[in-house]
Amino acid sequence: MATRLMCKTLGAACLGLSMALSAPTVFALADIIETPSRPTTLAPAHLLNDVDTAGDRIVAAGVRGHIIFSDDGGETWVQGEVPVSVTLTGVDFGTEQHGWAVGHSGVVLHSDDAGENWDLQLTGVRAAELAIESRQEQIDDMEQKLEEAPEEEKDELDWALGDLYFSLENLQADLEIGPVNPFLDVWFENDKHGFVVGAYGMFLRTTDGGKTWKDWAPKLENPSSFHLNSIGRITGGGLVIVGEAGQIFVSVDGGESWEKRESPYEGSLFGAIGTGNVNEILAFGLRGNIFFSSDLGRSWKVVPSESDATLNDGTVSEDGRITLVGNGGAVLMSTNGGDTFRPYFRDDREGVMDVVPVSGTNLLIVGEGGVKHTDARGKNLQ
Repeated sequence: MATRLMCKTLGAACLGLSMALSAPTVFALADIIETPSRPTTLAPAHLLNDVDTAGDRIVAAGVRGHIIFSDDGGETWVQGEVPVSVTLTGVDFGTEQHGWAVGHSGVVLHSDDAGENWDLQLTGVRAAELAIESRQEQIDDMEQKLEEAPEEEKDELDWALGDLYFSLENLQADLEIGPVNPFLDVWFENDKHGFVVGAYGMFLRTTDGGKTWKDWAPKLENPSSFHLNSIGRITGGGLVIVGEAGQIFVSVDGGESWEKRESPYEGSLFGAIGTGNVNEILAFGLRGNIFFSSDLGRSWKVVPSESDATLNDGTVSEDGRITLVGNGGAVLMSTNGGDTFRPYFRDDREGVMDVVPVSGTNLLIVGEGGVKHTDARGKNLQ
């Protein structure tokens, strides 16, 4: 199965291939949704796609449904009980106890014990059903508007209605294939309110901790259903989504409404983080492109970088250091608020998917090689 690393690197081509699966492969996908992740002592050394903290605990998620946690800064790891074997792409904790993980086949998992045990809340089948119901509501509303509109407005509304019908047909075709489309990221404000984003514009919201979900994609100006790769909150409270084709969306009301920002880049963006300063955003993605905004994405400037490695994620340490990580072992560090970055390429050249600060100025990175402890530059600790 394609990993998140491959999907990030290959973009739409990788996700497009997932739509060409044969019937036996679809059945296999159903099997791994129903098959618990197998315990293995090698989980910390296998591909891990995301990492987060639950209080003092570190929790990471990756291939084969692996979720591991550590209570000693990443020195030792315990594997959580997970009911699926799909590749997991994102993990986020809204509280010290309540966390969510997402991944391939549209799975959403929930833990209420800081990552030790996980329950399946959602699969791609239900996600597709929710999107179909939402799109049908939009079509009904648009048909009513078209019927009541003045003649000079009918052509534009008719085009919009056609787009909705096309989107509905695609969603219905996806549902017939099975739960193949992945969620790519997750963010929760607390133990109730959160969002998941993913391929082909998938965007869901919950206000009851994942017991029920609502299709939130109509809130975004994304008629081409571009992939949504990342969602997160920056200092000041703004929420940011970035994705394929330079898509950038910002919410200042907790996700109730979203504004599309003019993007400084037409390629895929894979992450967006704050700098620690109010309303400042760093967005990054393909070919090492980094962009900085001081006004919630209303304007952008290019950040100089000596690296052209695709960047996947990043973090801000308590001392203000900003670290971005990416493919080819890239670890970029800024000590001036994101104005410039100094790159370091790890000797193993394995892709790095995410990073969290640990003791002192050290880092814990996860990626193709599993978990690694490094210094502030990204060099392995001896």
